[in-house]
Amino acid sequence: MVIGNASKLDRTRASVRDRVLWLATAIVNHANNVRPNSDGTKVGGHQSSSASSVALLSALFFETLESHDRVAIKPHASPVFHAINYLLGNLDERYMEEFRQFGGLQAYPSRTKDPEIVDFSTGSVGLAGPAAAFGALTRDYLELHGLEPTSGRFYAHLGDAELDEGSMWEAVIEPAIAGLGRCTWIVDVNRQSLDRVVPGIRIRQYIDMLEANGWTVFTAKYGDHLTALMERPGGEALRTRIDEMSNEEYQGLLVAPHEELRARLLESADGGKSDLNRCISTVDDEELYERITNLGGHDVGYLTRLYSDAAAEVGPSAVFAYTVKGWGLQGAADPRNHAALLSQEQFIQLGAEMGRDPTSPWERFSEDSEEHRYIDSAVARLSGRSQDNADQVSFADTDLSIPAVTSTQDAFGRMLVELDRSSPDSAKRIVTTSADVATSTGLSSWINRTSVFSREETPDFLGFRERMLKWLQKPDGRHIELGLSEMNMFLLLGQLGLADRMSGQRLIPIGTVYDPFLARGTDALINALYQESRFILAATPSGISLSTEGGAHQGVITPSLGISTPGIVYYEPAFAREVEWILLDAVRSIGSGTGESYLLRLSTKPVDQSLFPEHSEQLHTDVISGCYRLRQASNGSDAILNLFAVGALVEEAIGAIDPLEREGIGVNLFVVTSPDLLHRRLMRASGAEQAGDDAGQWDPTGLLSDAETGMPLLSVIDGHPHSMAFLGAALDCPSSVLGVTTYGQSGSRVDLYRHFGLDSQGIYEAGLGLVDRWRRRQS
Repeated sequence: MVIGNASKLDRTRASVRDRVLWLATAIVNHANNVRPNSDGTKVGGHQSSSASSVALLSALFFETLESHDRVAIKPHASPVFHAINYLLGNLDERYMEEFRQFGGLQAYPSRTKDPEIVDFSTGSVGLAGPAAAFGALTRDYLELHGLEPTSGRFYAHLGDAELDEGSMWEAVIEPAIAGLGRCTWIVDVNRQSLDRVVPGIRIRQYIDMLEANGWTVFTAKYGDHLTALMERPGGEALRTRIDEMSNEEYQGLLVAPHEELRARLLESADGGKSDLNRCISTVDDEELYERITNLGGHDVGYLTRLYSDAAAEVGPSAVFAYTVKGWGLQGAADPRNHAALLSQEQFIQLGAEMGRDPTSPWERFSEDSEEHRYIDSAVARLSGRSQDNADQVSFADTDLSIPAVTSTQDAFGRMLVELDRSSPDSAKRIVTTSADVATSTGLSSWINRTSVFSREETPDFLGFRERMLKWLQKPDGRHIELGLSEMNMFLLLGQLGLADRMSGQRLIPIGTVYDPFLARGTDALINALYQESRFILAATPSGISLSTEGGAHQGVITPSLGISTPGIVYYEPAFAREVEWILLDAVRSIGSGTGESYLLRLSTKPVDQSLFPEHSEQLHTDVISGCYRLRQASNGSDAILNLFAVGALVEEAIGAIDPLEREGIGVNLFVVTSPDLLHRRLMRASGAEQAGDDAGQWDPTGLLSDAETGMPLLSVIDGHPHSMAFLGAALDCPSSVLGVTTYGQSGSRVDLYRHFGLDSQGIYEAGLGLVDRWRRRQS
């Protein structure tokens, strides 16, 4: 509603804002009250959370955004986002009736599944703000490396309840964010979360925390009409009264009958009550209510001015915009309105109040209207907006120098240097990152060679000393060091892996994390993969093979995550040559802009490299495909054990072969480089079998001969055994899996392997028992 005199532009802004509110509400109404519902359950859609954001996003899209800017949308405001795109001509009318429908508009903005351009997939709250900040950091990195990014300012539209998430503040205090350019957060301060009114006056604390970390903060608290009331005699008392009011009390004002608002303002006022009464006595009850609810977050013109001021800042900025949750709807400010929906009767009433036809809700503005011209100016400004794609980055073959005995983590570090040697131009696109564990995850040689990224070159005050690691910080450094936050590391990896589509330049990001602590950042990791970001993640050191560090550092569940998480292929190599081939395949795949992300679970356990077979093209193919045969069972055995070893346990598996063969058991030894890809092969084969293809093919992996199929199968992994439990059932073999099912403890590797039955003796005993049971069933 526009109170009193307003300019022509203000009236146009209000009219477009109100049409966005109507369309956003209608999108949700159609999904819940009009479209047939085969499930019989609520579709949902967050009409109230959308309503509080209509002015915020109208000011952003219709007056502020440039075509090269990127924006993350509050998940529960997706109907507003779709309504604005509809008015901008980016959505066909049919999509307005397909909200939360299969193949239609997604519940929350999705880069990969929505029909219009979406910069950030949102849905898990607390990630959009940091993602935008790390997107801006990625842009700065590209610019300082002379790679000419195509992106502009990064905006994040957030709900105030999201500020409860620790991920927000982990990002704010991150040293790598200091000095960040072209990043603005827009916070919808409607003072309500899902369950309650946000207690106290939290915004003051949040602003203090942002400013303490170098952010410039702007506040859109009072709209022009409330400000005008405060400028009357006694107005300062009104301002003080509202400023010192808790969220709960203010919410009470909003939902109280209009005729009670005056008394509520006066009853708890301390000194200055007479001034307060003098100020508000000049307006009647209805006007007083409309002015008290005239918050800055609903004033498009005011917001546009603040957005411009925020964009003029050199460093990161934030705009806190006060709003009413459910603004313009019948349930405005109701503490229980988060998931509430208008009934069809209420929707019809809203249409009558707004002059809209509920039976034909998708009407656009006429071409001769001021609103159409206003929207057209935004269309012209945003023309050419796209998700950029970048040129391919190619890598030459490598020739990794491998010591006689080494670990896969050591091979990983050596391979990074080899990539820089063999493909120096392409390797400039490789950027590594870690959360304060670079030197213990194999990155020391890489850092010595490429330096650490910093916006300004930092003096080397330790340069007079000989040292193994030279921590030189430069604008052209190719390692981004983060503080101890795995969440930040995965958020940054996700944005680096989208640089080609967000900023027009392809990077090949590689992150390292301790294997057990990968779980700390899985929310951000899954969000990055959902957006089809492409990167390489090395989880190292891993398992109980990291023996002396104890149970807190001995990861168990990473193989399970690697197999069950879409968008990433999980490898666990045993030998250095496998690391070379897998990592080369990974950088080539990401460099071409195709495929998935990669997870390499590595180990610090030294392995005898002479055990690796002689090179062949078939071997290379099998390593990349996930499994190869290392040893064929001896002839003349009356039974065969198919032994599948994953990663660092290959030596223990080899050590069990001779004693098993002395028992008359022939052993086929297979090295599983990727339980994930092996599982995928079996799933594809199962689907083909169900479709009638490959009928009669017992072994869908192609690994076993007819004589070996159905024989006992034993798998060993330094992780939870269920991650390999699929194999025996898929091959119709009696099977068992050795792994780690409880938390470990400190000790020698020998002691821990013996404790969990993963040493050669334990593998021998398990294999012998499995074959004995099979023999008894055969007799």
